[in-house]
Amino acid sequence: MDQAQNGSEPNGPASALYVRTHRRPGEREMAGAGEGPKRAGRPLPPPGEALRRRLTCPLLLRVFTKIGCHHSKEDFAVRGKEPKDEVQIYTWKDATLRELTDLVKEVAPAARRRDAILSFAFVYPDTNGRFVLREVGKTFSYGNGKRLDDGKALAELGFQIGDYLDVAIL
Repeated sequence: MDQAQNGSEPNGPASALYVRTHRRPGEREMAGAGEGPKRAGRPLPPPGEALRRRLTCPLLLRVFTKIGCHHSKEDFAVRGKEPKDEVQIYTWKDATLRELTDLVKEVAPAARRRDAILSFAFVYPDTNGRFVLREVGKTFSYGNGKRLDDGKALAELGFQIGDYLDVAIL
């Protein structure tokens, strides 16, 4: 069995974004072939985006969640003593706040409430080494036809590799 048949990529495990885009000579196209694995509840990005992600190494995003409000910048002041409610996510700079909302909902039960609002903030050191917390957007836990900042990507919000993401579940 070759790699395209078993769903794995040549250099790593199967990816939800992996889509076989070519056929071998003499191979017929079958209904549903080449769609790749499906992920319930999350729309796949457009095909061009999937290709970039397949070729680009993901980054480690350290996400800190808190119910009711954001953490204070003092919570991040001592390296190694960050808040305990951390989730580590491998993602890309073109990940949207909607994608991150769906990932947070998987690990934080409070974020699954129908009326929950997730507020996102970047935490990073300023030029003096003191941490800054900058709010960058909000999403509803469930779209309900309303969209706040769902489509905004980390890169367009000014994210830099090494920044933390603080998520307040309101």
